[in-house]
Amino acid sequence: MRLRPRSIRTRDTLVAAVLAAVVFGAIAIAADLGIRDTVRAALVQDTAQSARRTSAAIRDGSLASPIPDDSGGRVLIQVVGPGGNMLDATPAAGRHPRISGFWPPRDERVRDFRHCHGHGLTRHCEMVEAIRVTTAPDSVVVYAATRIPGPLVNGVLEVLLAVAVLGLSALVAWVTWRVVGRTLRPVEQIRGQLAEISGSDLSRRVPQPPGEDEIAELAATANQTLDRLERAVDRQRQFASDASHELRTPIAGLRANLEDAAMHPEDTDLKAVVASALRDTDRLEHIVTDLLLLARIGTGNAAREAVDLGDLARREIARRDGIPRSAGAPRLVADLAPGVRVRGVRMQFVRLLGNLLDNAERYADGSVAVAVSSSGGFAVLTVQDDGAGVPDADRERVFARFTRLDSARSRHAGGTGLGLAIAREIAQAHGGSLTIEDSVRGARLVLNLPLDIENT
Repeated sequence: MRLRPRSIRTRDTLVAAVLAAVVFGAIAIAADLGIRDTVRAALVQDTAQSARRTSAAIRDGSLASPIPDDSGGRVLIQVVGPGGNMLDATPAAGRHPRISGFWPPRDERVRDFRHCHGHGLTRHCEMVEAIRVTTAPDSVVVYAATRIPGPLVNGVLEVLLAVAVLGLSALVAWVTWRVVGRTLRPVEQIRGQLAEISGSDLSRRVPQPPGEDEIAELAATANQTLDRLERAVDRQRQFASDASHELRTPIAGLRANLEDAAMHPEDTDLKAVVASALRDTDRLEHIVTDLLLLARIGTGNAAREAVDLGDLARREIARRDGIPRSAGAPRLVADLAPGVRVRGVRMQFVRLLGNLLDNAERYADGSVAVAVSSSGGFAVLTVQDDGAGVPDADRERVFARFTRLDSARSRHAGGTGLGLAIAREIAQAHGGSLTIEDSVRGARLVLNLPLDIENT
């Protein structure tokens, strides 16, 4: 059996109502006791003053008859003899039966007590003080009585306090219900919006209430999560689109060559077929590797570290200089400032720099200049070749996937058409940018990355 309410609103309202009932109940009990003590103290004081004043007047013989009523009938005073006969009284008390049958003993001349009559709602009580005027056996007794207010006798005060507790608790529950409902209204809107978002449409976002409270932060976090999810899904769709588009041609060519060799083995140059198949396989491997890298950039939890950009470029240039190269290969010229540090995934920076150098070497006439510096809180890496350059209208298009501007950029030129796209994705995943800037000759690619201030 489920006892805990499923609704936060209901649960909070019940908790508030119970707490309010406990708090107000404790206050009501304290108020009840306080009222009773205060009223009792006041009644005892009035009764005692009247009784003792009368007792003193009897002892010195100055008591008038009938006894003067200074309280307006509120305090009843009777003087009773040893035989139980009423000797004197105030006008109101004279019409009243004997106040009490208690007779104070000689060793306890004064006694305060409560005396009650009747039952239920007709019950009434008085605060009585009985004073034995002297210790003589034939001493008279003075009785003074003050009626206790009815609500303190028949339970009406407790009923009123209980009603007040229930009313205040109900008020607190109502206020809590309204306040919690208004507070949770944005949450319900967020839930409803999330329920409508599907995998086919991740462009929608949850409403974000104003302010900086927990609900606003929840909405902001949900929207950030949706942003990341949308980017991840877009990457997945892009990968599927690119793979299906770019892999179809080399796979078809490979299949055609193999089918031709299988159908006409006697007319087939086996070595040429194998060499062609290996070239197509290498091409497929490069495309798949680059596509997988593009899909992974900016995702996962790859360890980031401080990387000296100048040292990274120096090592890459030294590695390339150590590889045997053709006579027409461009010369690499470096101007690398020391201590220019950025934070990120080292292997991705290596790939970024390698792609930029591959691109520059492919189109340079004689040299490629590499420079590393810092400016305005950013590390700046420039790679410039002395080739034909890139027209202004195509400076953004060269960063699109599988873009080639002329025949030199064909698949047979050695690249996959993904080098600059991968380089820009890596730069953006690290909070930077990669652009082509104006230059006197050739293409000038400029990489900007935030400096790692703590390690620079």
